[in-house]
Amino acid sequence: MRVLVAMSGGVDSSVAAVLLKKAGHEVIGLTMKTWSYESADLPKRKNTGCCNLDDINDARSVGVAYGFPHYVLDLREEFGQAVIEHFVSEYLAGRTPNPCILCNTYIKWDALLRRAKQLGCDAIATGHYARIGQQGGRYFIRRAADLTKDQSYVLWGLSQEVLAQTIFPLGEQTKAQTRLLAAQWGLSRVAEKKDSYEICFIPEGDYRKFLEKKAPDLIESLKGGPIQHVEGYIVGTHEGYPFYTIGQRRGLPALGKPHYVIDIQPETNTIVIGPEEYLHQRVLYMRDIVWHKYPSLPYEGYPVHVKIRHMDPGHTARLFTLSETRLKVVFDVGVKAITPGQAAVAYEGDDLLVGGWIERGESYA
Repeated sequence: MRVLVAMSGGVDSSVAAVLLKKAGHEVIGLTMKTWSYESADLPKRKNTGCCNLDDINDARSVGVAYGFPHYVLDLREEFGQAVIEHFVSEYLAGRTPNPCILCNTYIKWDALLRRAKQLGCDAIATGHYARIGQQGGRYFIRRAADLTKDQSYVLWGLSQEVLAQTIFPLGEQTKAQTRLLAAQWGLSRVAEKKDSYEICFIPEGDYRKFLEKKAPDLIESLKGGPIQHVEGYIVGTHEGYPFYTIGQRRGLPALGKPHYVIDIQPETNTIVIGPEEYLHQRVLYMRDIVWHKYPSLPYEGYPVHVKIRHMDPGHTARLFTLSETRLKVVFDVGVKAITPGQAAVAYEGDDLLVGGWIERGESYA
């Protein structure tokens, strides 16, 4: 096949491309530039993350070494409109966004598919650690063989059309095996390259500075709002509700024992805090759901394993239909820090059933 491979310049996508090349496929490498580090106005330019010139050169060097073409696609305008604007608006709405999932769903795969069609490619591939299954004419994401590196959580937004044309060459191997192959194949520029866990457009990791730069007047106007105890009385003032997230302990008044943010109310510019037991909730509402293994819920109260963040080990629960786009999740035991704006994904074994955005939690337990 002719395969278009998304190449970030890291070890995973580089090895994925060479694996496909060695398997006899015609490979075309593509690096998507979604963000310009020069525009971040940093005191010292960092060379971590993606999208910088070093990463592009590293990806290109793999193509040169193994004899396949490599291109760069500038997606900064689309990325800014779809991902960065959403990131800011979610924080201003009192939610905590996950821009990587949005980028995968609406930017990277869409761009890959469009360019793949232009280049006459049969499939697209990435270096994600995940697998694709098929059942009853449907495609679905499966967890990677290496559960410590599994990235299925960030891929729930991919459609059936996309999954039908996607390959994950690393799905059956471990990260250690990937690095070993890179060394054996002479990919010295990427073999020991560190993984990046930061948000690409916040290379210093301080989203507060980013928000202040994007919406300075609004952020300033929100300072001094009330911090309300869960029992109803005011215990202090905050720095602006977008600077807080569910489960946060830092920056709160000292009240004798640890207190945490348990609710954010943007309509009244209020942060609600309480003891840790108030962080545990048994009910979660999902919106904008995307079905994978099944086209709909097999039956009400269907038993699943639900993750509410990437590093979450998961929790047993049951699913209930609210509408075509919303689900209700009832956990067997209260789950800590259900955070609106993050994603929830439900599994049946290793198979992803459905994913969606967390709308809210309720019923403290």
